[in-house]
Amino acid sequence: MANNENEKVKEEVEEKKDEKIKATGQLTLDKNKNNCRIHLLSIIGEIEGHECLPPNTKTTKYEHVLPTMASIEDSTEVDGVLIIINTVGGDVESGLAIAEMIASLSKPTVSLVLGGSHSIGVPLAVATDYSFIVPSGTMIIHPVRVNGLVIGVPQTFDYFKIIQDRILKFIASHCKTNEKRLENLMMETGILTKDVGTILVGKEAVFEGLIDEVGGIREALQKLYQMIDERKSNECNENKDSKEQSKQKETKASKETNEKNVKNEKTKKS
Repeated sequence: MANNENEKVKEEVEEKKDEKIKATGQLTLDKNKNNCRIHLLSIIGEIEGHECLPPNTKTTKYEHVLPTMASIEDSTEVDGVLIIINTVGGDVESGLAIAEMIASLSKPTVSLVLGGSHSIGVPLAVATDYSFIVPSGTMIIHPVRVNGLVIGVPQTFDYFKIIQDRILKFIASHCKTNEKRLENLMMETGILTKDVGTILVGKEAVFEGLIDEVGGIREALQKLYQMIDERKSNECNENKDSKEQSKQKETKASKETNEKNVKNEKTKKS
């Protein structure tokens, strides 16, 4: 009877996990030998903006991701974050908001580019503490575009330039490439037949300094475990130092009190 109840509970837990994956593409990895709790976040399809995309389009919704990132930062149970990316890009504001949130996490973060991380997917890939790309993975860097009506005046293009500079500054501050090189890649005219920009495949993204290393899920998890261990070790050392400093302060205070008492006694005797 007890075995049947345990099996039923396990099935319910698995069903909830499956539902969470279907709804948000997120999961907690906690069955590893390192005893680490890792939050898995999938950034797939198109980054949805302030308007809903058609139901037949696979999307990543910022209203799901941002609260999750805040919850991870506030949690004492989550040790690190693994971000799997396969996106065509999408809304600039939403993509940058997610990238800034990832970059500001205090927990160790690792990204893995599978398939592609194009357009606004580039800031998302470089926002983590360490990044990987599979050998066949691609990244496309191109100028900012806009859908719908555009007013053909200089101010419009100035605004595009401001948006573009925001993206370039973010990428440059989170990888080994400078803004000038990124702009050259963005404005390249001899690579994409019907477009402006550059496509980088696997090790080319590493060579350009966008991504740290070529690797897959095994390498990404190993790196994350290593970073988590280092963080825990640093926290232990900080706690030890803090305790030693407190002990020294207590000893010093006790010594000063004793000296003061001795001085008072001498004064009374005299």
